[in-house]
Amino acid sequence: MTDPIRLSKRLIELVGCSRREAELYIQGGWVLVDGEVVDEPQFKVASQHVELLPDAVAAPVEPVTLLLHVPAGHAPASAVATLGPATHWPEDASGLRPLKSHFERLTACIPLQAGADGLHVLTQDWRVERKLREDLSKIEQEYVVEVSGELSPAQLKRLNHGLSFNDRPLPPCKVSWQNETRLRFALKNPQPGQLVFMCNSVGLKVLGLKRIRIGGVPMAKVQPGQWRYLAAKERF
Repeated sequence: MTDPIRLSKRLIELVGCSRREAELYIQGGWVLVDGEVVDEPQFKVASQHVELLPDAVAAPVEPVTLLLHVPAGHAPASAVATLGPATHWPEDASGLRPLKSHFERLTACIPLQAGADGLHVLTQDWRVERKLREDLSKIEQEYVVEVSGELSPAQLKRLNHGLSFNDRPLPPCKVSWQNETRLRFALKNPQPGQLVFMCNSVGLKVLGLKRIRIGGVPMAKVQPGQWRYLAAKERF
């Protein structure tokens, strides 16, 4: 039996790279152990088959941003706890492969309205975090709100502009019917509880809230409980 050694040491023996290169290859998800990606340089191997993928690049892992579909009835924190390769949206077209490091040191950005499900942003990228924090008042968010009750054309007009919240006039927003029971709200920086208050103000009862877009980034067809990567060309 071969005594177990660090995966990074085995890779150095296998391909003749430096220790730093070996660590970058492994952390980047370019090394397979018995056909499975292992991204921990300290992982111990003995007689397992170790392979470096042919297109491997020895470069630091770039920070990522994850777009999570929080399921109805779940708090964002409980949904975040399920993040991992098993909940990765299979139609993700970003080209990125899930690595263990992608689920570490994530910062939640732009909180959901209380009781809402839908699009939740988690990032490792300080540039994304700063933009979403500093440009919060400029970035449009889109919610679909399921309601019960009657709404006249005049009341719909009031939802678009004419209501006050916390003794302050609300800025204009875009509200329209998606179908017979769901309204679409497109507005900037909604305050906590604002959407429920707006609906209640015109006699509607809110049955559900779902955020489907932040700026230019939609949730797309990501299913509840699943997540995808923010693609390189997407911008909030």
